[in-house]
Amino acid sequence: MKILIVDDHAIVRAGMRQLLLEDDPDSLITEAGDAAEALHALRATGFDLMLLDIALPGKNGIDLLKQVKNEWPRLPVLILSMYPEDQYAVRALRAGASGYMTKESAPEQLVDAIHRVSRGGRYISPAVAEILAFELDAVTDKPPHTCLSDREYEVMCLIASGKTVSHIAEELHLSVKTISTYRVRILEKMKMKNNAELTHYAIKHELTE
Repeated sequence: MKILIVDDHAIVRAGMRQLLLEDDPDSLITEAGDAAEALHALRATGFDLMLLDIALPGKNGIDLLKQVKNEWPRLPVLILSMYPEDQYAVRALRAGASGYMTKESAPEQLVDAIHRVSRGGRYISPAVAEILAFELDAVTDKPPHTCLSDREYEVMCLIASGKTVSHIAEELHLSVKTISTYRVRILEKMKMKNNAELTHYAIKHELTE
């Protein structure tokens, strides 16, 4: 099986590579540290599966996922992220992911998920299944944060975690002006006045770690 690992941490890629080769020594594994490298690899050769992180420099994992599913709709993509399921799982699945796992998952869970996804199935943990069921059962209007774009949502979570605009710009490899623009849009969509209200909302809705 030909697998593409997309993660900006070399040590994480090395760990996943070792785990995959222990499960199947014949696997052909390619690594990419960001979206540009991933797209270059995808255009150079075909893959059977893509393991994708969300927190990537530049274009984030959700945006990359959308592009990948547009250009390679049949490629199974398994999200493996540090973010808890309640923060990004539903967004990732809506964007076309075949499954979502946190990096805290046990190695055998990852292997099981890879097998399931590579056969055309989906991998949804009990926690994600509960979130999806809750959304289906909800009869009230959706909370304000669901109207945010994926990038706006990401910036909102970072603001709520206490990071400054300059720190967020550095982490996402974007300009301070761009992050400030996102902040203004977020406050407008959420009908809030400042970061304090945003942080209070995020904590109340358990959107921060």
